[in-house]
Amino acid sequence: MEKKFARTLVTTALPYANGPVHIGHLAGVYVPADIYVRYLRLKGEEVLHIGGSDEHGVPVTIRAKKEGCTPQDVVDRYHGIIKQAFADFGISFDIYSRTTSATHRQHASDFFRKLYDEGKFVKQESEQFYDEEAKQFLSDRNIVGECPRCHADGAYGDQCEKCGSTLSPDELINPKNALTGNALVKRPTSHWYLPLNDYQGWLEKWILEEHKEWRSNVYGQCKSWLDAGLRPRAVTRDLEWGIPVPVEGAEGKVLYVWFDAPIGYISNTKELLPNDWEKWWKDESTRLIHFIGKDNIVFHCIVFPAMLKAEGSYILPDNVPSNEFLNLEGDKISTSRNWAVWLHEYLVDFPGKQDVLRYVLTANAPETKDNDFTWKDFQARNNSELVAIYGNFVNRALQLTKKYFNGVVPEAGELTDYDRETLNEFAGVKEEVEKLLNNFKFRDAQKEAMNLARIGNKYLADTEPWKLAKTDMPRVQTILNIALQLVANLGIAFEPFLPFSSKKLREMLNLNSFEWSNLGRIDHLAAGHTLGEAQLLFEKIEDDAINAQIERLERIKKENEVNSFTPAPVAPTVAFDDFMKLDIRVGKVLECEKVPKADKLLKFKIDDGMGGRTIVSGIAKYYKPEDLVGKEVCFIANFEPRKLKGVESQGMILSAENADGSLVVIGPQGEVKPGCKVG
Repeated sequence: MEKKFARTLVTTALPYANGPVHIGHLAGVYVPADIYVRYLRLKGEEVLHIGGSDEHGVPVTIRAKKEGCTPQDVVDRYHGIIKQAFADFGISFDIYSRTTSATHRQHASDFFRKLYDEGKFVKQESEQFYDEEAKQFLSDRNIVGECPRCHADGAYGDQCEKCGSTLSPDELINPKNALTGNALVKRPTSHWYLPLNDYQGWLEKWILEEHKEWRSNVYGQCKSWLDAGLRPRAVTRDLEWGIPVPVEGAEGKVLYVWFDAPIGYISNTKELLPNDWEKWWKDESTRLIHFIGKDNIVFHCIVFPAMLKAEGSYILPDNVPSNEFLNLEGDKISTSRNWAVWLHEYLVDFPGKQDVLRYVLTANAPETKDNDFTWKDFQARNNSELVAIYGNFVNRALQLTKKYFNGVVPEAGELTDYDRETLNEFAGVKEEVEKLLNNFKFRDAQKEAMNLARIGNKYLADTEPWKLAKTDMPRVQTILNIALQLVANLGIAFEPFLPFSSKKLREMLNLNSFEWSNLGRIDHLAAGHTLGEAQLLFEKIEDDAINAQIERLERIKKENEVNSFTPAPVAPTVAFDDFMKLDIRVGKVLECEKVPKADKLLKFKIDDGMGGRTIVSGIAKYYKPEDLVGKEVCFIANFEPRKLKGVESQGMILSAENADGSLVVIGPQGEVKPGCKVG
């Protein structure tokens, strides 16, 4: 028998306050959580939505050192940017706080101390990398070296971003301090560990037997970790930035961010409800739901539950609907490579179009596998779905009512079979959308809501009230009454997904609120009710706006290719005498033209100081012929002639391959007479 809960507590993963948030964050965590919370509120249920910034940990210290400021400066700046971005996109937190708050610092310290006093930790000594010049132990992310897999330089101590391999600092070749380049040594240090292996049996039963309803990606990752066997995990580390370990002999140590951050859910609730927070965290009639990305599954399904179990007085999560990752134009979103669509920048380029992005991200939600965001799909979904289907239906229904009935809801007469058929299609929507939302299938639920708009659009197209107005005004009254009831239903159905446009639609319908219990009814608007001012619900997005975004990403891609350029391996050694066999000379381009039926080839007439020659070169992709006329180039003069597309080439023009694969013709720096040798 399914357990009934009195209330629902929803938490969302705490984003690192070391940079702004992007569309991957919205798609993976915050839009699905907001849809769910808004749905529960519409139903009149008691729900809390808890969020906040994760402000400790190494990424913050790395950013601070790069910018030459303090970690507190960094988190103060980005906490504000992140909080505002979420507010701008309608993410309806009851509180969005931070892990540098006084409430969090105290609660996290008390949580650690309780487990420490009860002997729930084990103390272990290990050798870790130490920078003798900086006089500090380094985190995995602060250590770089040569990747043992692909041998790329600059691999981090936890991951190689070149080949994607997960690493440990001990695996790196020639490890060093990422910021200073200092060589590292190993030194012993002591830390407290949470013995996860002690909770192995309990976790296997709790997850694998009692929560088979969890998403397959979540269940599968948990099973993989449990099958591999759990090991003790450090809860402290040697670092200056963080919450000091509250025991004697722990000077210079702070709580590890993975231990500190999830406690933020509790402390943020406590900050919001100082006298009532325990009802939400210690009452078995509260349902706890964590919305996270797949990189956080192990922490929220294994580590944090083990912490709560060790403490003994907290409830455990009932579900952890984790999404996979969202890619951007076929490539992994990367903060370090600036390969992202930043939320604050999106609103500059597309002001007032928060719901368009919410809609597209939900339609492409990576619920069970990684998915891809493309600007062309964004445009297509806006223009062909939001504008052409939903917006078109709403606009026609309201404009026709304004035209024929002065914006007053007409009274419905006798219904036809087609009217009843249309209304019957709407009748089951509440049950279907509820079932999907209750099972965290937000993509399918939104699709079902859009199907309602399709039904409404088809109803008006089929009944053609603008034609009937000439001969049968009573029939027009009925049609528009039904159409307006369907519009009101759409406002309710889309309220969790598209809050900004639903608010706009409420104003257009002159309604104070929408209630979920009314979804599916056909009496939302009484005859004689005066509608508000009709306006477009969505606007078409033109090609220019989309092309500007694509061009921006192309520029970023080229910059990344240049910045990440690794020279090709040096070719095998050749004898000096072999090199001297090449006769490299300077020539001046007299004529240049494309070779017919050859996209890559250019035909050069070269002044070589010896009567001239013809050379064919495969650089047509990178140069216009007229741009090369008059230039001095270097060419190999003693190559055996060969025919290319019917043209005899008497040498080879030298060019260099750039980091992005483009070719650049090589020539002398100053003026040199044609025919001069290069050596």
